[in-house]
Amino acid sequence: MTILEKTQQTVTGILTDALTACQDAGDFSCETLPAISLEAPREKAFGEYATNVAMLLAKQAHMNPRAIAEKIVARMQTAGTIVTAAEVAGAGFINFRLDPAYIQAVLVDIETQGEAFGRVDVGAGQKIMVEFVSANPTGPMHRGNARGGALGDCLASVLDWAGYDVTREFYVNDAGNQIEKFALSLEARYIQELQGEDAVPFPEDGYQGEDIRQHARDFIAQHGDILLSADSRARKDTLVAFALQRNMEGLKRDLEKYRIHYDVWFLESSLHESGAARAVVDELTQRGYTYEKEGAIWFRATDFGEEKDDVLVRANGFLTYFAVDIAYHRNKFLERNFDTVINVWGADHHGHVSRLKAAMAALGIDPARLEILLMQLVRLMRGGEVARMSKRTGKAITLSDLLDETSVDAARFYFNMRQPNAHFDFDLDLAVEQSNENPVFYVQYAHARICSIIRLLAADGVTVPKTADVDLSLLSAPQEIDLLKLLAEFPEEIKRAAAMREPSRITRYVMDLAAAFHTFYNACRVNTEDAALRAARLKLVDGTRTVLKNALTVLSIDAPEQM
Repeated sequence: MTILEKTQQTVTGILTDALTACQDAGDFSCETLPAISLEAPREKAFGEYATNVAMLLAKQAHMNPRAIAEKIVARMQTAGTIVTAAEVAGAGFINFRLDPAYIQAVLVDIETQGEAFGRVDVGAGQKIMVEFVSANPTGPMHRGNARGGALGDCLASVLDWAGYDVTREFYVNDAGNQIEKFALSLEARYIQELQGEDAVPFPEDGYQGEDIRQHARDFIAQHGDILLSADSRARKDTLVAFALQRNMEGLKRDLEKYRIHYDVWFLESSLHESGAARAVVDELTQRGYTYEKEGAIWFRATDFGEEKDDVLVRANGFLTYFAVDIAYHRNKFLERNFDTVINVWGADHHGHVSRLKAAMAALGIDPARLEILLMQLVRLMRGGEVARMSKRTGKAITLSDLLDETSVDAARFYFNMRQPNAHFDFDLDLAVEQSNENPVFYVQYAHARICSIIRLLAADGVTVPKTADVDLSLLSAPQEIDLLKLLAEFPEEIKRAAAMREPSRITRYVMDLAAAFHTFYNACRVNTEDAALRAARLKLVDGTRTVLKNALTVLSIDAPEQM
C-alpha cells in the first residue's frame, strides 16, 4: 500500500467512525451512509484533503449540510493520528490538515524500494497485449509510426509497472492486396533495371519509392538476371521474399534504435497458411451471422447495431482484410487467452473500430475486452514552418530521418506529451535546443543537477545518509513539502495512467517533478552549515533523483548524470 493510500485509509476511517458516532448519538439519522470520497482542496491553505460527505447526507438527514459537517467534526477522534485539524468550510465541506510526517515518510519507501518505487499491483498479473505500429512492411516507417511507437511502448511500460502481464506485438501485413502491389512494383523495376524503362510499363498504382528500385538493383547485384526466364508468379514471389526480409530487418533496426523491443512479430500470412482465416468465416456462418449475396459472403454487422453489413469473402473467393483481422483477434483472445487487447491505431481507422467489436461479440468474446486507442497525426515544424521533407534525403520524413535530426529521447518525449487523440506540433528546432524551453532537456537537466549536487558533496566527504539517520521532520518548508507530495504521487500516477490508458500522464509528471525540484533548489540551500538539515535535504534530493530516474525509465528515456 502506498503512502497516499495509507493516508486516505486513515482519514476515511476517522470519518467513518465519526459518522457512526453521530448516528448512534442521534445527531442525525439516515438509512444509508454515502460513500466517502476525498479530494485535494483547490487552495493549499485549506489543508491536504476535503470531503463533501455532509452535503451528500443533507437530503436524507433533512438538515443543513454545514450543521451536519459541524456535528461530524465534533465526533471525530483524531488524537494520536496524522490528522492535526478538521475544519468546516463553506456550505459544508470538511477540510483536513495533516501532520507533515505523513508525507515525509515517503522517503523511507523510496529508499526501501529503490528502482521498484512506483510499481503497483493493480493489474494482478492479468494478461494484456498492446499491439502498435504494425507498419506496412512494403516501405520504411513514417512519422505516424513514430508517434504510435512512443505511445504504444510507453503504454505497455506503464501497464507493466501497474502489475499487468504485458506482451508487445507487431502485426506484419505480409499478405493481401498491398503485398501483390509490392510484387508488381518489384517485378516491373527488376525488368526495367535489366532491359530499360520501356521494357514494361510500371503499374499505375504501384509503389513509386526509390526503395523499390534499390531492392531490384540489390537483387540483380546478387543474382543477376536469373528471374527473367521465370514465370511471373515465381518471379514476383522471389522478389517479394527478398525485399520483405530486407524491409523487416530495416523495421526492426529502426525500432530497436527507437528503444522498442517486441515480444511477438505476428505474420498475417500465418493466418492464411494455418487455415485460421477461412475457419473464422465458417465459425461465424455456424453461429448464424453470415449470408450470401451476389456471390460474396457477408457478416451480419447490423445484428450488432452497425449501419451496414460487411463483406468477408469476395465473389472471387478472396478473403477481405476484415475477415483476416477477425481471425487475428480471435487468435489473440481464444488461442492465446489475453484478458485484454489494446490496439494503437491511426485516427483514419475509426470506422473499423465498432465493426471489429461487433465481430468479437458474434464470436462470443466480450467486445469490452478489445480496446482501441485512436491516434492523431503530428505536424513536424522546422524554422516555424511545416517540415515535410527530410534535411538529409530531401524526401518524405521517415522514422529513421527523424532520429537523425533529433535524439531518441526527444522523439519519445515529444510524441508522448499529449493524449493520443490530440493534435500537436513537434518543433524539431526546440527538440535539440539545450535550454529550459525544451521540456526533455529541462527534465534531464534536473536529474543531472541532482547527480552533480550529490557528487560535489561526496567530494567533501558528505554522502547520502540512510533515512534512519535523518530527522525528516526538518523538511517542513513549503517547497520541501510540495516536492515530497509530488514524489508520493508517482505510484498513483502509474495507476491513473494505466487505468486511463494514458501514458502521457507520466511525461507530464516528470515535467512537474523537475519544476518542483528546481523550485526547491532555488529556495532551499542543500549544502547548509546545519548538518542535520543538510542531511535531510540531501536525502530529499536523492529521493527525487530515484523517482525522476524511475519515471524516465518507464518512458525509456535516459536519465543523464552529467550534461
